[in-house]
This record gives sequence, structure tokens and C-alpha cells, in this order.
Amino acid sequence: QVQLVESGGGLVQAGGSLRLSCAASGTIFSINAMGWYRQAPGKQRELVAVVTRGSSTNYANYADSVKGRFSITRDGAKNTVYLQMNSLKPEDTGAYFCYARDDRFPYWGQGTQVTVSS
Repeated sequence: QVQLVESGGGLVQAGGSLRLSCAASGTIFSINAMGWYRQAPGKQRELVAVVTRGSSTNYANYADSVKGRFSITRDGAKNTVYLQMNSLKPEDTGAYFCYARDDRFPYWGQGTQVTVSS
């Protein structure tokens, strides 16, 4: 089992920045990917960014809508994944959920709200 705890959401003006953090605990050695999804009111949950563990390095993938503005990093020593969000837009508003998976299950955090005002 893996537990995920997010922090760092809040209210920011358009063009501003926020950094989200997600700390993992439990059977963390089994995690092979961590990332972030978001869900806006009335919309489906969508992938924002994910970092996948490779044989010798980690690979990051982003939704087209955030490429060049968001950056995901994973600190293995702290079992934490970060999402640096720059040049935020009102359409980035939503609940952001930390995500992790091992070979068997996906795991989700409780979510943190990001609101970008115009």
C-alpha cells in the first residue's frame, strides 16, 4: 500500500506560479511512476504530468496544454514528487490529485485545489 499526501495548492493570479508537493509513504520501493492529474468542475480527470522510472533514468511526460509551463521532478531521497507550475492560466483551475502506481494498483492523494483568477 502507498499513501500520498499533497500540499501547495491555493489561489493565484493569472501569470503567477505555484509549486505542488506530494509525499509518498508505505511500500514506496514498488512505485514505478508518480505524477499529477487534475479535474475541473464538470470535466473528467486528466493527466497533467507524470514521471516514470526507467532502467537508468526517469522519464517525464506532460499534457500538451502545460508543456513549457509546468515541470515535474521526483526526489527519490524524500519520496516526493513536485509540480512547478508557471505562467498559470484560469483554465488551469481545478483539483489536483497526486498519483502513483506500482505493478498492481494505482494510488491517489486526496487532492489540492488550485484556483487561477483572471
